[in-house]
Amino acid sequence: MSSPSRLGLFREPDFGRLSAATALGQLGDRIVFLALPLVAIVALDADEFQVGSLTAMTTAGSLLVGLPTGAWVDRMRKRSVMISTDLARAVALSTIPVAWWSGLLTIWWLYAVALVHGVLTVFFDVAYASYLPHLVGRGNLVEGNSILSAIRSVTSISGPGMAGPLVGWLGAPATLLVSSVGMAMSGLLATGIRTHEQKPEPSEHPKLLRDVKEGLRFVLRHPTLRALILEDAIFNLFLVMYQTMLLVFLEREMNLESFGIGLILSGMGCGALLGALSATRVSKRVGQGPVIWLAPLVTCPLTALMPLAHPGWSLYAAAFGLACLSLGGVVRFVAQSSFQQTLTPDRLLGRMNATARFVSWGGIPLGGLLGGVAGSLFGARAVLWIGAVGMTTSILPYFLHRWRNAVGATARHG
Repeated sequence: MSSPSRLGLFREPDFGRLSAATALGQLGDRIVFLALPLVAIVALDADEFQVGSLTAMTTAGSLLVGLPTGAWVDRMRKRSVMISTDLARAVALSTIPVAWWSGLLTIWWLYAVALVHGVLTVFFDVAYASYLPHLVGRGNLVEGNSILSAIRSVTSISGPGMAGPLVGWLGAPATLLVSSVGMAMSGLLATGIRTHEQKPEPSEHPKLLRDVKEGLRFVLRHPTLRALILEDAIFNLFLVMYQTMLLVFLEREMNLESFGIGLILSGMGCGALLGALSATRVSKRVGQGPVIWLAPLVTCPLTALMPLAHPGWSLYAAAFGLACLSLGGVVRFVAQSSFQQTLTPDRLLGRMNATARFVSWGGIPLGGLLGGVAGSLFGARAVLWIGAVGMTTSILPYFLHRWRNAVGATARHG
């Protein structure tokens, strides 16, 4: 695809269709983010450990199928994978309100749906990240990732803002039906994308284990990719610990109702939107490499404002800190995603994205369980402190990698 002018990538109809599908799918996903734990907390009166276990089930797909997903996706057309997984996720979510209305809903039902939804999301995300270079071309990756991040940020604002009143009006289980419709419409919109990447030529002797090993070797032997993914793994572990107890903290210690929680999450979406709108400019001015570690270094410490908060003005300051976390997270994500896609040849994109997800997201189920256990033992406020410190120190692997490179370059030219 040639680099378009003025309206940028929006001049390309297929990118417009992908953007619309992204908006609907992400809107549904953002509603799930708030409504699913609230089903457990409010409708089923789940305790802290059960909420943490639900988070673990939601993200366990990365561990269960993370590595082979890349090899499978590299053998298929990515667009088809995106469509089928969107529709399947819609069906899975729709079973929760049906079970609720039938009087059959239990925490174990939520665990099962969360697990199925999480596995399907792994396939979708790997295919989505691998399809973008085919759709926009490698020269437009930063712009494409910035636009799609902006769309995700807008839905991060509108999703919780919609979910809060919907949960109050319909109840958390019925609200998930809205998520199901959004994901179904996303899949249907994606069927209109006309840009089809060539179907990968089948290997004469296809072997899943061999393909998985090839992807692992490429990522783990590449020093920059290895440092980036290790940073992600540490950050995600502590982020999920933090997020697992955040809703519990806001609902039970700050005495917020679903509407107030939705407003705070929408504030995080506002920060993410500002990050997406400024990501391209910041990356060009500061450089993709420095942005990857500077953004979290500046914004992650502000998450400590939440465990310091009490009902009143300090809670508003804490909400501002969460918005800054989202801003820095999106700026880093755009720079890092584009950097990783640029470093990877086309035939390995699926396996690179799957390997990166497996390693960097592998600790997320553990983070959910640790957050639940620590919350049961020490309380939600203490877990927020642990998460804030861990997210701030997550930059060390990539920062040290860049520092070693700089020292080595100085020694070679000294």
